[in-house]
Amino acid sequence: MSKPSVRYLVFDVESVADAELVSRLKYPGENVEPDEAVKRFRAELMEKNDSDFIPYTYQVPISIVVAKVAADFRLIDLIALDEPQFRSHVMTAHFWKGWGEYRKKGPLTLVSFNGRTFDAPLLELAAFRYGLPLPAWFSTAAKTYEQPRNRYNADAHLDLQDVLTNFGASRFSGGLNLAANLLGKPGKMDVQGYMVQDLFNAGRIAEINDYCRCDVLDTYFVFLRCHVVLGQLKLEDEQKIIAETKAWLQERSAVTPVYASYLSRWGTWRNPWEEAVPAAAPVASAGVASQEVTSTV
Repeated sequence: MSKPSVRYLVFDVESVADAELVSRLKYPGENVEPDEAVKRFRAELMEKNDSDFIPYTYQVPISIVVAKVAADFRLIDLIALDEPQFRSHVMTAHFWKGWGEYRKKGPLTLVSFNGRTFDAPLLELAAFRYGLPLPAWFSTAAKTYEQPRNRYNADAHLDLQDVLTNFGASRFSGGLNLAANLLGKPGKMDVQGYMVQDLFNAGRIAEINDYCRCDVLDTYFVFLRCHVVLGQLKLEDEQKIIAETKAWLQERSAVTPVYASYLSRWGTWRNPWEEAVPAAAPVASAGVASQEVTSTV
């Protein structure tokens, strides 16, 4: 049986500060050691913003994980780019080359959660930094709304946070962690985003990639539910795909132990449509006669 073609690339990126760049630009002439410059910058940001997250413009990718998904929304594969070296310039090149190659074979959509705000701009800037041409991505000869990086081109890049907030019309407090937990998925486990810089400084890059893998899994399950809401996937089919994906993770957990950890915190989405409802249970509201629970809006 031939392998299904890739229709979606669900991705996530983790990054760390370019310490030398921070030292050179934030503290010119002070001879501040790069690692100390990052600590100082984070402390200043925490005092000012109540968050020590360094702007992406000072960062480089340290982990890029991509899930390959078929047109029927089933998971084909999940990979960490440039594993186990995890070289920033190489993984950036692999990401953009892979996007270009899969795109030549047929329709392709990048899928992210908040990727338009962070991941995509970070990868564009990394291409700028490393001298990587991206003519197909920028597509300057095309009409603006047809360019893949266009803000509202969901065929090229489906940002699930945009789906859930109507392109930023509301604030999605809780982020991917909340969206995943609504579906009974683990969300953030032992590692969270603010820990990535410290893990990198400690040389624990593999853990960062495991964290990124789990974020991609959460994003994938949110992707499935969004397509249920969009009317492009039936709820019962979504549940079948989720069960298949769970089995897929179980089969590979010996080789990729973080899958076992993810599965150990796997919850059950409570389907209200399958819960027993007393046949005669009434629903009463002020000023309105009681109706049977089978009534529709």
